[in-house]
Amino acid sequence: MRYPVETFTDTERARLVAHFTNTDRPVFALVNLPETVKGALFARYSRYPGTLRRLFLDEFADDVPETNNPWHGEGQRAAQLYERIFVGYGDDSVAQLGGAHLACEWVSNVLTKLLQRPRLGAYLEQSTRYIAYDSPMPDPPGGYRYYRDPELGPEYEAAMDRLFEIYSESLPRVRSWAEREFPVGAGEPPGAYKRAINAKALDLVRGLLPASSLSHMGIFATGQTYEQLILHLLAHPLPEARSYGQMILEEVQAVMPSFVSRVGRPERGGEWVSYLAERRDAGERWAARLGLRSDHGGGGPSVMLLHAEGDEDRLLAALLFESSSAPEETIKSAIEALDAPQRSELLADLVGSRGNRRHRPGRGLESLRYRFEIVSDYGAFRDLQRHRMLTVQWQSLTPDLGADVPEQVQLAGCGASYQQALELSRLEFERLSQRGLSTAAPYALCLGYRIRYILDLNAREAMQLIELRSGREGHPAYRAVAHEMHAQIAAVHPAVAAAMTHVDRETEPRLERILSEIRSQARVAARR
Repeated sequence: MRYPVETFTDTERARLVAHFTNTDRPVFALVNLPETVKGALFARYSRYPGTLRRLFLDEFADDVPETNNPWHGEGQRAAQLYERIFVGYGDDSVAQLGGAHLACEWVSNVLTKLLQRPRLGAYLEQSTRYIAYDSPMPDPPGGYRYYRDPELGPEYEAAMDRLFEIYSESLPRVRSWAEREFPVGAGEPPGAYKRAINAKALDLVRGLLPASSLSHMGIFATGQTYEQLILHLLAHPLPEARSYGQMILEEVQAVMPSFVSRVGRPERGGEWVSYLAERRDAGERWAARLGLRSDHGGGGPSVMLLHAEGDEDRLLAALLFESSSAPEETIKSAIEALDAPQRSELLADLVGSRGNRRHRPGRGLESLRYRFEIVSDYGAFRDLQRHRMLTVQWQSLTPDLGADVPEQVQLAGCGASYQQALELSRLEFERLSQRGLSTAAPYALCLGYRIRYILDLNAREAMQLIELRSGREGHPAYRAVAHEMHAQIAAVHPAVAAAMTHVDRETEPRLERILSEIRSQARVAARR
């Protein structure tokens, strides 16, 4: 294919090469520009008759800060454009045109869930499955890695120190038990075996860590996502959330200030924060009025399909829609004339031969929907909550739904210590609650305590979640949830469940991570 090639003078080309990856092809990337300038370029692009590189030369090149720090400053023209379009007209799509990488360090496991709540962002969190939490933090404050606040009292710090002591004492004992119970197998590389043993031990003791445990997070998001995240954090009753909300605001202001310019305006951000706080207060007030503030239920982990929407005829019609030129109701009528074997053949052809779990059927699968209510330990919830393209709602972490000591921890001789930690954790939660610090009380609870939450998702999202989280290298707690979700979908939509051909029900009899570690080591060796 031939496409137009724009010509530039030598002077223009010299201006362009610093900020565009090429000057002669129709596909190029923008580099070394402030985020606000990049966003403003694209915002102006929709009403400019020429090319993006010509637009840059005509309207923005003279406004780009001459500095070795390309993120510093945003340019007067870009700022004015955002003021007019984004702030003045409220065109939120403009705020999707720039993004920033942000690191949030030393955040509690309570706060990580709030930071990851926005859908349209990318998040990476330090894992309790692969990193031991037995090392002290740098001074100050030093000591174990948990959230501190003088308002929580010396009793809180004493309880947290003891929980981390039990964790630190249990980890080597459980690791030694795993080495005795699962000796290295024939042909298993020593490095892969050692990593798998360590992962096994960390998996078994992670329930001892309190929700106050501190983690590090990386975030990449658009200006629009950061704006919404900051507003929710500033409106949150948890002091840690408000503190990080303010810090995130300040850092985003440093790299793309126009994207969050509405946050500090009383008539914009101020009203948003008030609205979010009022909405939260109304929910709590009505929950109390209806007697819904204490736990109703219990009895251990559970997965319940509350309701399913759609039927398999509707699914087949949706899968065929894009290949057809007929209305969907006409497609559905044609499908209803097929007998059962023909429908099965049609679905098999439309789903196709899926070589791996990343091969997913088309968007027609999104015509069916499921709403699950799940009770699992907080550690498993942390992993399942990461699937942000579905709807996740969760209740407060409390000790009401209980916690169990893992059987293999008992076998390793650490059951009594684990139980002691759970009880100490519960007592500290109750002490904080009785002091009127109910918002902060979940800090004290071990990750082994259970939480109730909703996963509301379409069939395509369910396929992705279930096939990923059922993998044998996964943590047993969330594997059990994935398996039960699949079984309950099979009860209402058997053809959908059958299409999930990469659900892993095999049990690794030794070490969950060993096969994955062997594969990883083989890939590293192949690159050498």
